[in-house]
Amino acid sequence: MSSRPIIPASAAADPLALYVHWPFCVSKCPYCDFNSHVREQVDADAWRDALLADLRHEAALTGGRPLSSIFFGGGTPSLMPPAIVAALIEAAAGYWRPVPDLEITLEANPSSVEAARFADLAAAGVNRVSLGLQALEDEALHFLGRAHDVREGLAALDVAQSVFGRVNFDLIYARPGQSEGDWGTELARGLSFGTDHLSLYQLTIEPGTRFATLVAQGKLTPADSDHAATLYEQTQAMTTAAGIPAYEISNHARPGQASRHNLIYWRYGDYAGIGPGAHGRRLGMATLRHKKPENWMSAVQRNGHGLHGEEALGGQDRAREALLMGLRLAEGVDLERIAALSGLAVANLVDGNAVARLSAHGLVAQSGQNLRIEAAGMLLLDAILPEIVAV
Repeated sequence: MSSRPIIPASAAADPLALYVHWPFCVSKCPYCDFNSHVREQVDADAWRDALLADLRHEAALTGGRPLSSIFFGGGTPSLMPPAIVAALIEAAAGYWRPVPDLEITLEANPSSVEAARFADLAAAGVNRVSLGLQALEDEALHFLGRAHDVREGLAALDVAQSVFGRVNFDLIYARPGQSEGDWGTELARGLSFGTDHLSLYQLTIEPGTRFATLVAQGKLTPADSDHAATLYEQTQAMTTAAGIPAYEISNHARPGQASRHNLIYWRYGDYAGIGPGAHGRRLGMATLRHKKPENWMSAVQRNGHGLHGEEALGGQDRAREALLMGLRLAEGVDLERIAALSGLAVANLVDGNAVARLSAHGLVAQSGQNLRIEAAGMLLLDAILPEIVAV
């Protein structure tokens, strides 16, 4: 692996995204494998100072670049004191050059307690919120371990839509026992709320989660893969008909309303990641923060940053990551751009024979240097990617 990545000079002038991880939750959901932790008490002043220090370190390495988006993820960032959110936004705006329409997103649980903070979060600078509704049935919410019920969730959605200019919410489908009719009714209700962005995820059983334990014990049976595929096709048909088609395998938006922050990831741009467990990519370097909150805090106090490690990515690594991320998008990837980012020849990026074979089946499409997965192929994305990615 190269110790000094060869990166086009223009990359240093490209917009940068900032990710801030707030790791704390009220409780741990049984499907969640994110870096989230339950703590009885959080020292807000100490966390503000540590996050600002971690931010300062990344800014010293990338300062002056255009800043296209800030994303507060977690955990449950809507539990953050709005004053900390405001302090981080203000600091980031001083370190980098915010674009005129800077997108600032915060993930939120749809509880009444957190909804009461929405106005203060908007005043702090947040202009886009992503609500974890997850389901529109009380029984399903209980199954998913959520603390809110449908009434409370929809009340929070109402508040969010009145306070923030842009709103997304998540739903999880392909739950055990969920029929096409069940999901069709639930999704139709979700589409009726008029949000410009929806994140629709199939329930997956992740290792290390409570659901994985229940499956291993025979106490939980996941949805059959064929049935899940049927629900996926139903999802694409309904969202497209509603004018909110998929622009990424699980994300749907009206024209111009895609998450600009997530597009930085999927288009393989640079992003600074701060806070416990946060990943980052800057100028060919992969960065990783300490995962456990206490370990991250100790590292910041000791070193002035929470880095656990950073590693130079070789050309093949960068090309592979760019292909695996970009082919999730309906727009696909620009092979010439990936070649420039990685230093590899276009011909060495993908298996031409596999692309031709899958194209003949309507699963993949290539036009010039643009390669994309067709709608029918997205159902088989996990199987297609290893066939066509040659690096």
